Amino acid sequence: MASNKEAFVNPLNQDHPILVQVLGICSALAVTSQLEPAIVMGLAVTIITAFSNVTISLIRNTIPNRIRIIVQLVVVAALVTIVAQILKAFAYDVSVQLSVYVGLIITNCILMGRLEAFAMTNKPLPSFIDGLGNGLGYAYILIIVGGVRELLGRGTLLGFRIIPEGAYDFGYVNNGMMTMSVMSLILLGIVIWVHRAITNK
Repeated sequence: MASNKEAFVNPLNQDHPILVQVLGICSALAVTSQLEPAIVMGLAVTIITAFSNVTISLIRNTIPNRIRIIVQLVVVAALVTIVAQILKAFAYDVSVQLSVYVGLIITNCILMGRLEAFAMTNKPLPSFIDGLGNGLGYAYILIIVGGVRELLGRGTLLGFRIIPEGAYDFGYVNNGMMTMSVMSLILLGIVIWVHRAITNK
């Protein structure tokens, strides 16, 4: 139980895939202009990471060492395809917003790193927990950055008006820079800086 708890908790803070290891930031920067696609991308990565970890863990003893990366890619590609088709069927607008980045989950270094470093050497339950922890760790950073960018850049969250119209009457103006992709990098840098300042203490 202690090891399972550690596998879940560590990726949320001390061994965070983005804040500490600085992995998977490409998609983190690309899909955070609004909160909704950030949430959907975070959930997609969490689901795929958890279930690909379980699958690889179940078959780890039957995978020849020379082709283990190929097998991992096949498993991930199958799960990504399923998730992409579900998004197109039930959340088409978000799927269009995410564009090619759902497909690029296949090459997400967080996901591939957990398969190679954890799932290949651990049982299914710890592997699932590890994948869940790393996916949620990735997801909450996307949500933070996406929420800040949408709120300050558009005055909304999930499309709902948050900043009242009265504020605009008094001269408040949405920060157009927040809708630019460069701001995702700046905000992510600030989040990493704050996290490391806190954890170093």
